[in-house]
Amino acid sequence: MPKQSIAIIGGGASALMLAAHLDENKFDVTIYERNAALGRKFLVAGDGGLNITHSEPLQKIIQRYKPADFLKKIITEFSNNDLISWLKAIGIDTFIGTSGRVFPEKNSKPIEVLNAIVEVLKKKNVQIKTQYLWKGWTENNELQFETNSGVEAISADKIVFALGGKSWSVTGSDGSWINYFEKKGIQVIPFQSSNCAVKIDWKKDFLKIAEGQSLKNISIKCGDKELKGEVVITKFGLEGGAVYALTSTIRKLLSENAETTICVDFKPIFSHQEVLEKLNQPKRNSLSNHLETKIGLSKTATAILKFYLSKEEFTNMNTLVKAIKSLPIKVVGLAPIDEAISTVGGISLNEINTDFELKKLPQHFCIGEMLDWDAPTGGYLLQANFSMGYCLAKHLNKQL
Repeated sequence: MPKQSIAIIGGGASALMLAAHLDENKFDVTIYERNAALGRKFLVAGDGGLNITHSEPLQKIIQRYKPADFLKKIITEFSNNDLISWLKAIGIDTFIGTSGRVFPEKNSKPIEVLNAIVEVLKKKNVQIKTQYLWKGWTENNELQFETNSGVEAISADKIVFALGGKSWSVTGSDGSWINYFEKKGIQVIPFQSSNCAVKIDWKKDFLKIAEGQSLKNISIKCGDKELKGEVVITKFGLEGGAVYALTSTIRKLLSENAETTICVDFKPIFSHQEVLEKLNQPKRNSLSNHLETKIGLSKTATAILKFYLSKEEFTNMNTLVKAIKSLPIKVVGLAPIDEAISTVGGISLNEINTDFELKKLPQHFCIGEMLDWDAPTGGYLLQANFSMGYCLAKHLNKQL
């Protein structure tokens, strides 16, 4: 049987995993990447440490995704342990950090991980064409690309789109592909920021004191979601892991109202009663110093409390303790899409079948962040992208 041709549009994590697992005896595979090299966003995501996946039990990982039902089969088919094993097989050892996140061994840089995957593709004779910007379809339904040498039309037996979301446009992930799909009658959900900073209207006097300062070992609650972690105070508002994972809840509440509220617990290790008892002990110096010595409250946390409480409220022990354990802070918006770590939105999941094939365009498939799903940071985003690439490869290998 002659080989079929597969064109993969995009060179990110899902595309690389797909190409790495397609059967080279059945398919001639070509990746078309708009940038001068593969994996641009993959490398940017690795700044400060490439968080590949998470070590949580599978069932707990699945619940991190929205919608969980869509990702359940995909993550189960190629789990975090499967990804770790595959990376080891291609020469990339991993370790589990203190937070449970999984990283390449400390001596492995993101480019080395990428190069190891690309080496797999080379051994499988995958063609890689860079600086190919997809510009939709021709009148004959061929793929149309803008290249350094002009416009080029390409046809293939099977076409896979892995075009990414809309965050970090500097990497080429700018959502410019949306109109081409809409012209084909395919529903695209507008992109929105996810895993991003929240906007808070700080006063300038407060920022002079607190901008750039961290709040560590706190807990933030929004709606029925609560998360422990760390945030940084910025001119825009708050950013950091403790708010990133709450983005989906905050975004939903903001869509219903112009603003919403998060509640900060500055000392989640103590109960309300424990904080009250500690602070009711005799103080030998100022109240601010008393807060630091008795419950370890940071100067930044104290500054926030003074910003939100009147002098009378700050010096009233019951009111102060209540604020320490649950200070309401108004959130008036989310960071712009281009400043978000990821986006939600894209091709509606109703437009694809269980094997990622577009219902209105047979033999055309969509995988990765261009689909409408969401996940927090912590390795979950990359895991889902890798899993989708693997699952589609498995399907196509069986199909032929």
